[in-house]
Amino acid sequence: MLLYRALEEKDVAAVCALPQNADELFYMFPRASWPLTAAQLHESLEQRSDPTVIENNGEVVGYANFVRCDFRGRCTLGNVIIAARSRSKGVGRYLIGCMAEIAFDKHEAKEMTASCFNHNVTGLLFYSRLGLRPFAIEERRDKQGVSVALIHLRLLRPE
Repeated sequence: MLLYRALEEKDVAAVCALPQNADELFYMFPRASWPLTAAQLHESLEQRSDPTVIENNGEVVGYANFVRCDFRGRCTLGNVIIAARSRSKGVGRYLIGCMAEIAFDKHEAKEMTASCFNHNVTGLLFYSRLGLRPFAIEERRDKQGVSVALIHLRLLRPE
């Protein structure tokens, strides 16, 4: 049974274990260094809002937060990740649905946005299936200094 709740200190180690390799960590948290540590996660929390975990039968299987959240404006997803063994099982859809609920109900946001790197095809297709549409592309550099495209997507508040 899936449920969502606010991140608690007891969840930090489980969240740090969610990215399985440096590429997954880059997709989740581009500024972090592999492996993700509690210190890096705590530091990011100082600048983020609504850190949220997804539990499946008491086990943390997903995590996200908002890197930006403007009341009655825009909420921007950050640090989105699903446990490898829980992918393609509805957990991601549930997580994004929960974050949209927080954005649109709690923060009365007009839109929720997300960003996804061009080589994360799985993530781009996932967001598209959930109704998020591209609206901008920004050049970034990956950990090797190679130019990559960060694609910004948006979901408008339901009328």
